[in-house]
Amino acid sequence: MPPTRKESNDAKDSTSPAALAAANRVVATPRTIRRIAVSTSGGDAPGLNAVIRGVTKAAIQKYRWEVTGILNGLEGLIDTRRIMPLGIEQVRGIMQKGGTILGADSSGYPFNRRVIRNGEAVDLDVRNLIKQNFHYLGLDALVCIGGEGTMAIAHELSELGIPVVGVPKTIDNDLAGTDYTFGFRTAVQNAMEACDRLHDTAASHHRVMILEVMGRYAGWIALNTGISGDADIILIPEIPFDLNEVNDAIIRRQRRGKDFSIIVVAEGAHEAGGSHIVAEKAAERQSDMDRLGGVGGWLARKISEGTGMQCRSTVLGHIQRGGSPTASDRQLATFFGIHAVELIAAGQFDRITVLNGTTITDVPMDSVIRQYKQVDPQGQAVMFAERLGINFGRPNQEVEL
Repeated sequence: MPPTRKESNDAKDSTSPAALAAANRVVATPRTIRRIAVSTSGGDAPGLNAVIRGVTKAAIQKYRWEVTGILNGLEGLIDTRRIMPLGIEQVRGIMQKGGTILGADSSGYPFNRRVIRNGEAVDLDVRNLIKQNFHYLGLDALVCIGGEGTMAIAHELSELGIPVVGVPKTIDNDLAGTDYTFGFRTAVQNAMEACDRLHDTAASHHRVMILEVMGRYAGWIALNTGISGDADIILIPEIPFDLNEVNDAIIRRQRRGKDFSIIVVAEGAHEAGGSHIVAEKAAERQSDMDRLGGVGGWLARKISEGTGMQCRSTVLGHIQRGGSPTASDRQLATFFGIHAVELIAAGQFDRITVLNGTTITDVPMDSVIRQYKQVDPQGQAVMFAERLGINFGRPNQEVEL
């Protein structure tokens, strides 16, 4: 379970920033709510439209609220022309579609806007503008759908006095506090199908085939893809790998008459004592973090040198998060949307919907910020995979096939 919020001395000091923020928060009740808004931020994921549909239908059919869609992340709260009404007709037939009908913005921190004044670039703080426009649009609550970064932004909105409920979204499944996030199972399905196809060409040409999948901090996609896609080697961020062990595992397979190997690697995987492979530096992409990528190509070169085998790398990229969501992702996303509406009706803000076992519940928003749920290197899934003979770039204490 994620850590719960603890009372601090700031809460007792009425002049502290925390106390002032708490005093600034708006408390809404079902009687005061007439119109709510929903936004999608960060990268797209299968199931976003299902959340939008769940929020809209629950809000209209149960509470008779109006629903407004904020376009392109929070852009509609900065430029109030970028909104759209959401009704039953607008959300009809969208659940099975990938992406988001509202558009998304993954450019980073939305509260600073760069403008040119007197020939110079100036960063403007637009927090007050966002709050003013929230009230100008007649909104009473906001549902923010996004990943950890979006939840941090939503928490700041809450401290501004905007009633906010969060819905977690990441195909990486690395958000703390929830067992699963929607989009993850669809991403694994897409990656597994790619892995299946790579088996055919690997066997035909007697090659090592590498499939690079997403997973900056956590290897959930790589782990589940590798197990379900019959990979021989899985490399994840949580288990820094020994390149010599990877090469030796491939050579041992050769000696047993297995003339091809399949490797699934997360983009954030790296050598023990090494660093991530960076595709684009943060400064180059005007972001607060580097864009990872290229570990598959790097591995292909190193494995060819170390084993003498032909080795090819495929980067699955954005294909993982495109397309129609699976049945389980549609259901989870829908239930998250409905529960977000129930939280608004109950006046429970600054909280995020989560899945705990088979139950949809919620936790404080600040309990998931700057925290990541990672694969346990000694956990059951890794242990079972090793019993199948899968190598993780470390000596397999179980068995190798």
